[in-house]
Amino acid sequence: MDKLPFDPTITDVLKAYKFLKERVRHTPAEYSRQLSEMAGAPVYLKLENLQICGSFKVRGALYKMNTLTPSERALGVVTCSSGNHGQGVAMAAKELGVKTKIFVPKDCPETKKAAIKWLGGEFVELIVTEGDYDFAEKESHEYSAKQGMTYVSSFEDPTVIAGQGTAAFEMFTDVPDIELLLVPAGGGGLLNGTAIAAKALNPNVEIWGVQSEASNPWVVSWQDGIVKEVAYTESIADGLYGGIPQSTLTLAKTRVKGILEVTEKDLARAIAFMFREQRYVIEGAGIAGIAAALAGRAPINGRKTGIVVSGGNIDDAKLSKILAEYK
Repeated sequence: MDKLPFDPTITDVLKAYKFLKERVRHTPAEYSRQLSEMAGAPVYLKLENLQICGSFKVRGALYKMNTLTPSERALGVVTCSSGNHGQGVAMAAKELGVKTKIFVPKDCPETKKAAIKWLGGEFVELIVTEGDYDFAEKESHEYSAKQGMTYVSSFEDPTVIAGQGTAAFEMFTDVPDIELLLVPAGGGGLLNGTAIAAKALNPNVEIWGVQSEASNPWVVSWQDGIVKEVAYTESIADGLYGGIPQSTLTLAKTRVKGILEVTEKDLARAIAFMFREQRYVIEGAGIAGIAAALAGRAPINGRKTGIVVSGGNIDDAKLSKILAEYK
């Protein structure tokens, strides 16, 4: 294999953990009786919906922002986010006093936009673009280059990946003998960070990413290992939406077994199920692993299963609509 564009190690994850352990929550790795009964195997949930800002994204964002050099901070920061990464960057921007521009797509949930503004205060300008996530990301890169500002990616960055890996480090110190692990694929930051930590602590664990049919570049690109273009349709999983870079795909191929695809109905049913059965509010991207398990799309086969629940930031109106439709 050719040299990877970046290749974080468990040492990098441990460095991130040392920094973050007093700054973020060590979220529960909780046994789910309901899911275990339905899956026919023990199921444990890493509940990052209970994390500060309601998502794992705060891990990578806080760590990355705090590792920027004084000169990088002085230039100001630009980032793109579907909403959760932006909250972590906004929190750090205010703490560090760094002027920051956060680009989001037009369909960014209102709850996430409001949180970004509140967390960042006077140090953050929220820029709502006219297109989808890929459009917003392109706009943010162009703005950063034109203004000479520091760009902070939400997933294509080894420091961010190391930060995201701290969630799996916690999970495997709490439940070391997980045999199968399901992780939302997204842009690949969480998937790769999780795989790095999980495989270092338990080399035998089998790791699968999960993606929605509405935005499935991981699914169509996985076999050949080359990123392919796909057609996108409307999704309730804004955190899984958009294209992926070759770098995170190439890195994932070194540790991840494969990618599972779920439907939008699978996601919605899982959101309703978890709200009613366990009283957890989970967003579309965060529910992906649970959706795969409930729909019988995950190769559990009696194995002790871990599922990363990546976030809980869903608009009230969207949640209410799902609960009304899936009773």
